[in-house]
Amino acid sequence: ADPLTIDLTGYDGVVVSPGVPLNTHPIKPHAEKYGVPVIGDIELFALARADLPPHKVVGITGTNGKSTTTALVHHILQTAGMPSLMGGNIGLPIMAQDPLPDGGVYVLELSSYQIDLTFSLDCDVAVLLNITPDHLDRYDGSFEKYAASKVRLFQMQSKGQYAVITIDNPITADISEQMKTNGWWNLFEVETSDYNGECDGPALAGPHNAQNVAFARIAVASLDFDGIDVNGALRTFTGLPHRMEVVCEEDGVLFINDSKATNPDSTAPALAAYPPEEGRPRIHWIVGGLPKEDGLGPCEQHLANIAAAYTVGEAGPRFAELLEGRIPNVERCELVSEAVSRARSAAQAGDVVLFSPACASFDQFRDYEKRGEHFRQLVDVIADSADCERAPIIDGGKA
Repeated sequence: ADPLTIDLTGYDGVVVSPGVPLNTHPIKPHAEKYGVPVIGDIELFALARADLPPHKVVGITGTNGKSTTTALVHHILQTAGMPSLMGGNIGLPIMAQDPLPDGGVYVLELSSYQIDLTFSLDCDVAVLLNITPDHLDRYDGSFEKYAASKVRLFQMQSKGQYAVITIDNPITADISEQMKTNGWWNLFEVETSDYNGECDGPALAGPHNAQNVAFARIAVASLDFDGIDVNGALRTFTGLPHRMEVVCEEDGVLFINDSKATNPDSTAPALAAYPPEEGRPRIHWIVGGLPKEDGLGPCEQHLANIAAAYTVGEAGPRFAELLEGRIPNVERCELVSEAVSRARSAAQAGDVVLFSPACASFDQFRDYEKRGEHFRQLVDVIADSADCERAPIIDGGKA
C-alpha cells in the first residue's frame, strides 16, 4: 500500500531511509497529521538499547573525516580485544548486526540525514569533527540548519556523557562556547591545527589523518578502558576504500583512489598529503564530476603541489578554467579512463596519480564507490604486471 494513503492512527512511527529528503517529501506532513514521528534505523537502535546487554555508544559526525575516524575507533577497540561493532553511515546497518555481549561498544558514523531522523540516541561519547557547507539542498540552502542538525548529536546526550568538538573554525568554536555557557559537562575542545604531524601508520598520511587520529585517541580515552595500545593499533590500520586508498605503485608512481572526496574540503587534505620533493610538484590530479559548489575552496592552498590536472565530468570545463595558468599543466579529458591514461603517461618516479574528484559522482556513476571501483579497474589494466599491495575492501556509507 502507498504509505501516503494509509491512516496512521495508532502507529508508533514511520521508518524511512536517510535518503528521503524530509524538507520536500510528502511523508513528513502526512505523518504529522496523525502525530506520528518519522524516524530512521538509528532511532530504532536507540529505542532498543534498554533491552541490550550493558554497552557504550560512540557517535561520530562531521562533514569530512567521519568514516575514517569511525573506522579508527573501531579498529583500536578490536585490536585491543574489545567487543565492538561499526555501523550507521558505514558498513552494515546497525540493526542488521547481532547485538554485542556485555561491555561492547557500538561505534556509529552519523550523517546529518541520520541525526535528523533520531531523537533519543544518548551517546556515551559524541564527536563533532568539523562543519563545512555540504548537502545544503536538504536544508533549503541554509548552512545554519545544516550545522544545527550536527549539533543535535550533543543535545541528545544526558548529563555525565562526553562531548568532543573541534574549535579551529568560527562555527564549531561558537558551538563550543555556547555549550560551555549552558554548563556542558565533560567537554573536550580539540584545536586540530595542533595535530599536523606525521602519523605512525602507512594508511594515515597527511594532516587530515593526523586530525582523525587525534579525535580517535580522545574518543577511545573517554571510554575509560585500561590497557589499550593505541599506537600499536594505528600501525596496523589499513584505511578505508575510496579514501586515500593506495591502489598500486608502478615504476615508482603511486596511484591513489580518493573517490570519497566529494567536495573541495575533502580533497584539500589529499592534495596537502603529497608536497613537492626537491622543489618539483608531483601530484597528477584527476578532478571533476557533478559539482557541489563553484570554486576550488581550500584546494587553492595546495596548488603548488600539483604537477598537472586532468579534468573530467560535468565540472571538468569549470575546473580547467580555474586551474589553467596557475599550475604547470591542465588537460581536459571528460572521461576518467582518458585522464588515467594521460596521467600515467606523464607521471615520473616519485609522482602520485591522485583521483580525488572534489565533486559528487552522479553525472557519470551511481555513487562514489562505483566511481572508485572504476578507477581501480583502470589502474589494474594499465599496471596488471605490477606487484601491487591492495587495501582490503570495507563497505563505506554514502551520505
